[in-house]
Amino acid sequence: MLKKINIKNLRLYLWIGVVYCGLAVLADLARDPKTIGLSFLNDVWRTIYIVGISILLYEYIVPYIRAKKGFLKKIILSILTLFLYIFFFSLGMYAWRGIGIVLNIFTPFTEFASMSEGTSELFGLSLFSVIFFGIIRHFYNHSQLRRKARQLQIEKQEAELNYLKSQTNPHFLFNTLNNIYALARDKSDLAPESILRLSKILRFMLYETSGAYIALEQELKIIDDYIALEQLRYDETLQVNFNYDIENRKQALPPLLLMPLIENAFKHGVSETRSQPFVYVHLSVRNRQLLFNVRNSSEVYADEVAVKENIGLSNLRRQLELLYTDYKLTVQQSQSVFTAILKINLASHV
Repeated sequence: MLKKINIKNLRLYLWIGVVYCGLAVLADLARDPKTIGLSFLNDVWRTIYIVGISILLYEYIVPYIRAKKGFLKKIILSILTLFLYIFFFSLGMYAWRGIGIVLNIFTPFTEFASMSEGTSELFGLSLFSVIFFGIIRHFYNHSQLRRKARQLQIEKQEAELNYLKSQTNPHFLFNTLNNIYALARDKSDLAPESILRLSKILRFMLYETSGAYIALEQELKIIDDYIALEQLRYDETLQVNFNYDIENRKQALPPLLLMPLIENAFKHGVSETRSQPFVYVHLSVRNRQLLFNVRNSSEVYADEVAVKENIGLSNLRRQLELLYTDYKLTVQQSQSVFTAILKINLASHV
């Protein structure tokens, strides 16, 4: 039983037929403009046959040959099929021409002495038609495969990005809850204020981070709230300086993209510093060039100067790979200072 042709494929053959017929009409117009009306009818009638026979070849015969097992068998069958197909294509076109003449649809401008002569004359046209439809169909299918491959790649990257975000947000929340726990354990009067600040952060995470972008001013606000929440845990010995130079506060940015560097500064820097803890943060955005510099106090042994990246920094690197093509994240650990510098060309978003 013959399979039902895909509607999209049928539409493709019809469009190729329209192009084929248009080229034929242009050729007839250049050859003899006086008979263009009759030539147009001839071209339409011939194209109907060519579209039908091309569908038979590329939707049924070619898939049948591909389904056969054995490479040599496929080659022999393909060559034999091609010659037989073109022969019967020419013969069928000659017969189709005769039907059009009988129905007064086709006007013969050339008379053939015999069917053999007519078939021979139409052989070149048959070969051209097979190649014409085959080439266009091949390039169309190739472009569709590339488009599907790109789409699958995009979907895969989006799934991975969502997974990384799903890791980052709980990680961010977990660190914040730890801060509140420390205040509650010490029965600090600042515990209620910390819970209030946490509620603001949660509201932001629930309602503002679901989209692909937020305005840069929203990212600044959540950084301010998080820094203020962290400061509640420490006394006046903690020095925090957060300054920025931003050309356009409405500049789009993926939500919470900068937060891992801030979290890292407090959790793996300030919290482990015994004396004179500090966090210095500078953000600059000019001409869509973002520079984010985070320096924090850090105490490590001399043999531990090599940077060990935690889940926050690792996730950030992978997110940057998926989001931008032009960026640079560098981290440097000394015995007393940890420095993270992030540079992003915001125009290079994937």
